[in-house]
Amino acid sequence: MQVTRRGLLQTAVASTIPVRRLARAQGAGNGTIKIGVLTDMSGPYRDVTGPTSAACAQQAIEDFGSHGFTVELLTGDHQNKPDVGASIARQWFHQNGVDMITDVPTSSVALAVNNIAKEKNKAYINTGAGTADLTGKNCTPGTIHWGYDVYMNASTGRALFKAGGDSWYFITADYVYGQQLQRDTAAVVAKLGGKVLGNAVYPFPGTTDFSSFLVQAQSSGAKVLGLANAGQDAVNCVKQAKEFGLTRTVSKSPPWCAAWPWCTGSVWRKLKGCA
Repeated sequence: MQVTRRGLLQTAVASTIPVRRLARAQGAGNGTIKIGVLTDMSGPYRDVTGPTSAACAQQAIEDFGSHGFTVELLTGDHQNKPDVGASIARQWFHQNGVDMITDVPTSSVALAVNNIAKEKNKAYINTGAGTADLTGKNCTPGTIHWGYDVYMNASTGRALFKAGGDSWYFITADYVYGQQLQRDTAAVVAKLGGKVLGNAVYPFPGTTDFSSFLVQAQSSGAKVLGLANAGQDAVNCVKQAKEFGLTRTVSKSPPWCAAWPWCTGSVWRKLKGCA
């Protein structure tokens, strides 16, 4: 079946209807809609979600204005731990009367919160996690995954392979997002005839020194260093790779790094510029 742009937009609009109906029903009942921004306030995703996500949600509430009901915002720090995220979600839904949870970076936490939202029959709009399971095997009637996922990001492997990147080495965060991203990208590379020469898996969260992993990548002879991570972990990898000279020794052509979604836009240009 051919998917048109108009059809895709109509589907996107239709997917928001249950949330709007929820808002109207709740607003008519008690005059208040409660939205919870569950995010990373203290870990590797703090700078790309965290306080900024909460601030943006508050701005959206103010821009929305008054429509016969008020909107109350709650924020929570899941600490990149599935049990903590699930506990906060359960408390919000059961005790605090939260109607919808949003943001939730870190795929393992996102899936845990998804289970609670399904159990409580509540709305959940994830904008921070990359796992494709939210729209795959763990899809629920009340969940909307609004953003990128690892299936989309793995297509980077095809683009870099066509540019000459036929051998890869991965540095991978040891949780759902990193594991799935390496798996799916490696599958694309292998299908095209390329090779994965190795990978280094590191504990997540909490790792800040990637020197030993970068040395392994450098000695592998791979043309592409695949960073199956994100947030501050990806930033640290890029900085330390520059310090170790990987931008000069891994490969001069094609570009040496594939970190999703970080090696795009301004970050990608900076990487090319320091090679």
